[in-house]
Amino acid sequence: MTYKTPLLLIPGMMCDARLFSPQIAQFSGTRAIQIAPISEFDNVEALAAGILSSAPDRFALAGLSMGGIVAMEVLRQASNRVERIALLDTNPRAELDLIKERRGPQMDAVRAGKLEQIMCEQMIPNYTHDGVDTPEIDALCLRMALDLGPKVFLRQSLALMKRPAQMDTLATYQGPASVLVGESDKLCPLDRHTQMAGLLPNAQLNIIPGAGHLTTLEQPDLTNAVLTRWLEAT
Repeated sequence: MTYKTPLLLIPGMMCDARLFSPQIAQFSGTRAIQIAPISEFDNVEALAAGILSSAPDRFALAGLSMGGIVAMEVLRQASNRVERIALLDTNPRAELDLIKERRGPQMDAVRAGKLEQIMCEQMIPNYTHDGVDTPEIDALCLRMALDLGPKVFLRQSLALMKRPAQMDTLATYQGPASVLVGESDKLCPLDRHTQMAGLLPNAQLNIIPGAGHLTTLEQPDLTNAVLTRWLEAT
């Protein structure tokens, strides 16, 4: 069998490997897959360094949402180890002051024991495609968040607040790149993705119909088709 580059997947905020269940099922038969947790540190630089410390020497890299933000920092720290990159429903920019201001009350509520309430009332309603009921995805997102717990929510919130912009990082990367976004992503809108695709010299932009922020779960077949093309691109 021809050796295929390992695939390293980075999940989003308050998510784990279950975010990529359809992709693991699709690709694990032909290549090694590693899920990179982003739960131990409260800054993006340390999260990326931790991933690199246990990652293969060279790998294909994909991240969704906060996972994409960390993936861009992995690329900044060690672009020579990243054979190709896929950025899904994510954002290359530093956090806006308006969003930082919203995080403060969320973090206070989580410290007060209201993680489930914050997830159900403020986070999960923004995850999926407009006008579509997704009870199974909603329930999975809540399970992942509660399994990770309030300390991870607080660390990840701080990391997002302090994150650097990565436009220069993207502009200098020459490997194959895929930029993917759900057509109704409210958290990381289309303009972020057109910007990333414009910066990356060898990128393809893919807009997934019938999906919001969680393209891997909402439209797994379409997302897997995009990732297959990206993984096989030369």
